[in-house]
Amino acid sequence: MTQSTQDSRPVYQAACHCGSVRFSLRLADGLRSARRCNCSYCRMRGAVAVTVRLEDLEVLQGQESLALYQFHTGEAKHHFCAQCGIYTFHQRRSSPDQYGVNVACIEGMSPFDFAEVPVSDGVHHPKDRADGAAPPAGWLRYEANPAARNN
Repeated sequence: MTQSTQDSRPVYQAACHCGSVRFSLRLADGLRSARRCNCSYCRMRGAVAVTVRLEDLEVLQGQESLALYQFHTGEAKHHFCAQCGIYTFHQRRSSPDQYGVNVACIEGMSPFDFAEVPVSDGVHHPKDRADGAAPPAGWLRYEANPAARNN
């Protein structure tokens, strides 16, 4: 590979809670892609996800521990660890060439690192709308308690 074609994006390491599933990834658009969704499944799951192209995610360990959940149209493929139950990543219905990766699985990251995260409207999914529009349903905001930092 020549220097001009090398990918300069950082490689992140990620894992489920118990460590059975380990994977590496490169973010498609850095942390700017962080978002939540308000569909019935994502509301209950509660994860902040970042965007990764399919070819930029590699399962390093535990492929056999990954379980799959699909619902409604069956287009989105939600992967989670069958041992600890943690959602790791999912292939998106809106963009099947992308994964949404659980930020909490990425080493050194937390969903609380984001002061504000847009919430995608999964109730009125862009693929179900005649105009294909994808306006945000809202924003999730986090403000740390300054008093808690001093404990």
